[in-house]
Amino acid sequence: MSTALLQRILSGARNAVFFGGAGVSTPSGIPDFRSATGLYALSSGSSRPPEYMLSRSCWRDHPEDFYDFYRTYLLHPQARPNRAHRALASLEKSGVLSAVVTQNIDGLHQLAGSRTVFELHGSVLRNHCVDCGHRFPLAAVANSTGIPRCSHCQGIIKPDVVLYEEPLEAQVMEAALEAIRAADVLLVGGTSLNVHPAAGLVDHFTGEHLVLINKSATPADRRAQLVIHDSIDTVLGDAVDSVQGVTS
Repeated sequence: MSTALLQRILSGARNAVFFGGAGVSTPSGIPDFRSATGLYALSSGSSRPPEYMLSRSCWRDHPEDFYDFYRTYLLHPQARPNRAHRALASLEKSGVLSAVVTQNIDGLHQLAGSRTVFELHGSVLRNHCVDCGHRFPLAAVANSTGIPRCSHCQGIIKPDVVLYEEPLEAQVMEAALEAIRAADVLLVGGTSLNVHPAAGLVDHFTGEHLVLINKSATPADRRAQLVIHDSIDTVLGDAVDSVQGVTS
């Protein structure tokens, strides 16, 4: 019944927006943060907590430790889009979906074909020299050892990822807010809605249908017209296949 209702909502949507988190990419082999198999559990042997290892303070004061941790736990160059990514790209192509707002930093939405993507926490695919500003691809950090250095001036190459203690980029946040405010359908998937300020974006939705797809309950479940506690790639993939005949 829930899948049929989701299909009807998608069929009638004129300006849908998707807001997603780590659960969108776990089927692609990228660990989330707080589950039993997530980054926090995987890095439990580290001498410092992951919140510190991925903080501005660690990057500044212990850069070698930061980059060792970052390369080990946050870079997954082998990951490929799953059914959820492909379904969202298909919805955008058909004119149903106007934007993807994501907390993920892996670039898989764009790899699947999505064009309007607001990356609240930045992207591992973008990197820059903090001294001269020269831009570098993922490989410049992924294939480095120790502290990655600029080939032009030997400055430190920093990922364009929002670290703990850093604010979200104001322009990206405002664009995401504008998209959500204008949406008639907001699909929220693969996120516990516990990470702020990103989670607060849902409060700005005033459209017709709020749909929540997540394996566990979220603080916004009571507000939603439809709640599905299941894997986002299965639910969204099946629904879009039925609505549009998408092959996957």
